[in-house]
Amino acid sequence: QVQLVESGGGLVQAGGSLRLSCAASGRTFSNYAMGWFRQAPGKEHEFVAAISWAGASIRYADSLKGRFTISRDNAKNTVYLQMNSLKPEDTAVYYCAAGGNMAKVVNGQSDYWGQGTQVTVSS
Repeated sequence: QVQLVESGGGLVQAGGSLRLSCAASGRTFSNYAMGWFRQAPGKEHEFVAAISWAGASIRYADSLKGRFTISRDNAKNTVYLQMNSLKPEDTAVYYCAAGGNMAKVVNGQSDYWGQGTQVTVSS
């Protein structure tokens, strides 16, 4: 089992930045590809970004490229999501996910999920 705990969400004005963190515990963190998803009220679960176990492979949702950056620190068992130039439409609950490979994470088939952290962007 892998336990994932997100943090760093909050209220920010449009144009601002936030950095989300996801701390993992349990099985070896470096064995897993990691990702971020989000879900806004009344909308479907949406892929945001994913990173391979060593960080060599990174994927982003096309609409978010250039504003969001995913990274990981295997020594700290933590994955991050740096979000810049935030827009009101980025308002959502952001979830961290861990999966056996990038494909599973990107396709929303991760083995483990966090509880989510709320991000609210005011206009």
